[in-house]
Amino acid sequence: MSEVDGVSKVDGFRRLHLGRLPDDPLVLPGPWDAAGARVFAEAGFPALATPSAGIAASLGYADGLTPADEMFAAVARIARAVDVPVSADVEGGYGLPPKELVERLLETGAVGCNLEDSVDGVLKDPHEHAEWLAEVRRAAGDRLFVNARVDTFAYGDGDPDDAIGRAAAYVAAGADCVYPIGAPAAVLPLLRSGTQGPLNVFAQVGAGPSPTALGELGATRVTFGPGLQQRAMVLLRDLATELRP
Repeated sequence: MSEVDGVSKVDGFRRLHLGRLPDDPLVLPGPWDAAGARVFAEAGFPALATPSAGIAASLGYADGLTPADEMFAAVARIARAVDVPVSADVEGGYGLPPKELVERLLETGAVGCNLEDSVDGVLKDPHEHAEWLAEVRRAAGDRLFVNARVDTFAYGDGDPDDAIGRAAAYVAAGADCVYPIGAPAAVLPLLRSGTQGPLNVFAQVGAGPSPTALGELGATRVTFGPGLQQRAMVLLRDLATELRP
């Protein structure tokens, strides 16, 4: 993929987040391999977002323990398997300097990334994390769409004000979108009113509000984490049971 094509695809991915109606959030399935990515693309989804936990499971690792080289290689296989934009969950960045992280992401063909603000279940200092995100933005320029995950509800005390404050710091640092993972549905209108720019919301597969309902509550885009991969494994176990003599 040429640099011109890459920038064009990133711009197209950004445009997918703009001007969305409340009942029409951007729904991004999470492929864990190239075959699944093709299924989602052929189904008509305009973009995809890889789940780090789903890829970890497909490679035989526990969530958070995938070596960086293997994660980037998996993302590259997914990105080159489809023509639609692919955003990559690269957890906390694997300890890489921002410039190297950006270069490795661009080498995979990804147009965006998901970056967490916690380490081993402990929240990072929001100001230090915002400074790091600003370095990522400077290194990336316009070449990557940065989705800044806010882990207040996953690993903090669930205070919406903390989530809004972190989101504001990350947007000011250059994040294109914020992702308060695990935020209860009832809190989404408050988060929406207090947050500038696109809001990524996690949806549970087969449970909880639908993507449309989440959009009506304030979600700009909806992702599923490893939920689709986990659902596929349930179906595979059922099939294995049927096949077993």
